[in-house]
Amino acid sequence: MLPSSLKFPNPVNEYAARTTAGLVVILAVVTIAVNHPALYAILAAGFLLRVISGPTLSPFGQLSVRVIVPRLGLTKMVPGPPKRFAQAIGLTITGVALVLSLLGYGLAAQITAGLVVVAALLESVFGICLGCIIFGFLQRRGVIPQSVCEACNNISLRQPA
Repeated sequence: MLPSSLKFPNPVNEYAARTTAGLVVILAVVTIAVNHPALYAILAAGFLLRVISGPTLSPFGQLSVRVIVPRLGLTKMVPGPPKRFAQAIGLTITGVALVLSLLGYGLAAQITAGLVVVAALLESVFGICLGCIIFGFLQRRGVIPQSVCEACNNISLRQPA
């Protein structure tokens, strides 16, 4: 059994997820502007930590959950599995950007990281989680079993926060 620090929360606060996405936008824009492998690594590491444990091990997650969102006083609980899936997509994209940067393909790394900016911006500003939409699509097609997230069965019908 995994320690509680290594369990992804379910449900999660939508506003904490959106706040974390906003912080990711800022870091990703800086990463694209500076175009250095170390920043791509930090960006990817943040996604890895959030895939592993949600906000528990992630500095951005902790800042969102413990500082920013409590001050806003906003709570809207949503299923965790689609958010974890979205973080895994972010990890994949930022991992590719990191590899491209390490191989000297800076422009390709910047373009790849730009995908993260778009997705995180949609999440943070409009409450549109592209990873969650893909999760719902895959669940409806039977690729992701219904048992993974019973509360997700109608996720595509929900209104953005």
